[in-house]
Amino acid sequence: MVGSWVKALDKKMVAFWALAIALFFAACSNDDNGFVSVNSIGGESCAAVEKSSSSTDELVSISTTIVEDTFEIFNLGRVNLDVVADSFLTRFHYGDVVTVMIAGYDTVDVPVVANYSDAFPGEFFLYVSEGLNAINLEARYGQMAEVIGLGRDSKFPIDVVVQMKEKGGYVDHLENLKSLTIAYSPESYPDLSIEEFANFRMVRTTGMGEGVLYRSSSPIDPSIYRNAIADSLAALAGVKTFLNLADDKRYAEEYNGFAESYYATQNVVYLTVDPTFANTLFKEGLVKGLRYMIEHDGPYLVHCTYGMDRTGFTIAVLEALMGATADEIKADYATTHKNFYNVVDGKHIGLTEKQVELLQAIIVRLMQNSFKTAGVDISNFENADLAAATEKYLLALGMEQSEIEALKVRLK
Repeated sequence: MVGSWVKALDKKMVAFWALAIALFFAACSNDDNGFVSVNSIGGESCAAVEKSSSSTDELVSISTTIVEDTFEIFNLGRVNLDVVADSFLTRFHYGDVVTVMIAGYDTVDVPVVANYSDAFPGEFFLYVSEGLNAINLEARYGQMAEVIGLGRDSKFPIDVVVQMKEKGGYVDHLENLKSLTIAYSPESYPDLSIEEFANFRMVRTTGMGEGVLYRSSSPIDPSIYRNAIADSLAALAGVKTFLNLADDKRYAEEYNGFAESYYATQNVVYLTVDPTFANTLFKEGLVKGLRYMIEHDGPYLVHCTYGMDRTGFTIAVLEALMGATADEIKADYATTHKNFYNVVDGKHIGLTEKQVELLQAIIVRLMQNSFKTAGVDISNFENADLAAATEKYLLALGMEQSEIEALKVRLK
């Protein structure tokens, strides 16, 4: 086992250094093949700009290292790259998608952003803040160091190559994120039903039983003014078991009106997880919730606060397990965003087709990233066998095959 691991690591290192050496010599030469020499970031190494002779596209790549900062890495989960942010921005720009190759560890594709809010919860990104002496590879709300496999036995410095993958590939997402707003009064949503306002609906994707699984905004948290509606709709649907992804039991019971709610009379598992879908804490919470479903009767309702991020991912996993198509998973995920967004001048207006496509792409990235950390490849999301892949994913998270079969029986 150790020998095969070493061989695998050696292959990664060989591939990395082959790339790094090629970039070095390309950067430090000037020939007729489109390679030009550029000054290095910090003046310590060479980086290459390869210009295509057939288009205006450019291949931009830099070599650097991970900064050894145990507090940042092991307490905050940030992976700091030894690059001056302002220098980085002379070659890359906000909205670019880059490939970050970490020697001996992992390779991830991430957007370059200026703010944490420029990425959806759970997404990976490269945080580049002007004026700082480093840039950060991060997962919003999560621990990126764990995602790529850094441990306390890691040896620093660790070599990294950052390479342009798609110039401006995230610009549309940035613009879309900046335009999305919600409201808290039903009057702002005159064209939505009361169910849509509360983001309450039955999951109806392929393979899912009728009236078995529901999703909604929180039936107990009053912060977005939808709880009483969601609670009453859950009662009408006869929900018997709730998966609360947002709260712990003590905190939930302190919500105003909790004691009088329908919710308080039913089975509830309090999971208290952040939307860190590629990290251990979320995965453990997910398994705990699914086992609770196996042990308790439905109908079931999954919720967090908005019923958007944590709920969206959990429902997508269950839909995939039961045989939903890629299009069904993406459409259901985007329905929540249609219910909340977009409120302009106090009135809800429909999202454009382009906005819906951008929102659908989020759940694909979230699932691909989380599944990848469990050793399951769904990079070709549209054509993957998502049911089989999800079984492998849940097995990797620690569930038994018998538990997965029992869960499927519950959801039929």
